[in-house]
Amino acid sequence: MNFKSIKNKSSFKIATNIYVVILTIFVVWMLFLDENSYLTHREFNKEIEELETWIEYHKERIKEDKATIKKLQDSLQLERYAREKYLMKKENEDIYIIEFDTIQH
Repeated sequence: MNFKSIKNKSSFKIATNIYVVILTIFVVWMLFLDENSYLTHREFNKEIEELETWIEYHKERIKEDKATIKKLQDSLQLERYAREKYLMKKENEDIYIIEFDTIQH
């Protein structure tokens, strides 16, 4: 195969067309080299998904905390919460903490 026979093929004519060359360079530039490339957009979309998951997690935590705050408006519930979380006690009262051994022999 010499250059003359390759030059006469239709695929070579299409590949060397100035518009095809410019379009190919443009597509490669936009996909990989540009500041707003496909790769950059993919990273941003992944980060957006992570942040949306983080937001949903915190919304759930806010709902739980609001429910806890609503429960703690009652003095009996407040006392129970203080006893369970902070191991507080009344005067002349003993507290025994029971821990279960999870190690199996």
